[in-house]
Amino acid sequence: MKNQPLSRRFKNALNGIKASWQSESSFRIQAVAVLFVVTVLLFIKPHPVWWALLLLTCGLVITLELVNTAIEKLADHLHPDQHQVLKIVKDTLAGAVFLASLFAACIFIAFILSVLSL
Repeated sequence: MKNQPLSRRFKNALNGIKASWQSESSFRIQAVAVLFVVTVLLFIKPHPVWWALLLLTCGLVITLELVNTAIEKLADHLHPDQHQVLKIVKDTLAGAVFLASLFAACIFIAFILSVLSL
């Protein structure tokens, strides 16, 4: 897979996103949340700093969700039976996604409060 043309690497990346969309409800939920945030941003037209903060946090969440999915799929493939170490790995990844989502939600709430001038 090394030294592939850029177009092939883009196609592989899109295939990974598509596979996550098809197999992971959490990814679909996160993607819909990103679309919601972008829609709100387009409607409200806030200062560019809010765009940057919200898009960065949304990007972090969706990226962590992809990493979580990839590592879970690999772990399940290599070790189909339950294993305590793999449980810790999966739980830790889920925790990372959860914390990123929590921080993203806090930033979105701060944004809404600033729009409402509260």
